[in-house]
Amino acid sequence: MTGALFTLTFALAAPFWVLMILLPRWHMTSRIIASPLIVAPVLVIYTVLVLPALGDVLPAVASPTLDGIRDLLGTDDGAAAAWAHMIAFDLFVGAWAWRDSRERRVPALVMAPVLVSTILLGPIGLAVYLAVRTRWTRPVSAPSSRA
Repeated sequence: MTGALFTLTFALAAPFWVLMILLPRWHMTSRIIASPLIVAPVLVIYTVLVLPALGDVLPAVASPTLDGIRDLLGTDDGAAAAWAHMIAFDLFVGAWAWRDSRERRVPALVMAPVLVSTILLGPIGLAVYLAVRTRWTRPVSAPSSRA
């Protein structure tokens, strides 16, 4: 079961990455990516993997040591849970960056490699986006003309 959950983890996230990278201007992409619930299926997998092992996980993360984390991640369940953790957070960060980039009008061709780097190297993709976004500011909203 662990192997199937490991494989399913990215398969559940991949459609959202496809929308952001390959279909950024499709009218449904904004509606779909607007929801933080896009990470929910991966979070369910993470929960299914972690809850049965909570007795091992909590001590390892509450007082982490290199040996303890290595031992935890050195199992099939630990590696699959870590993978789900990474996929969920990378998708959450990628969706935030994508939404922020739309507000700032960052070109889709600029964002595509940023999002790919977020998929592959999570924190590096975030760092790249934080650097990229400084070049584009949010458009100033026109003041409302209420009488």
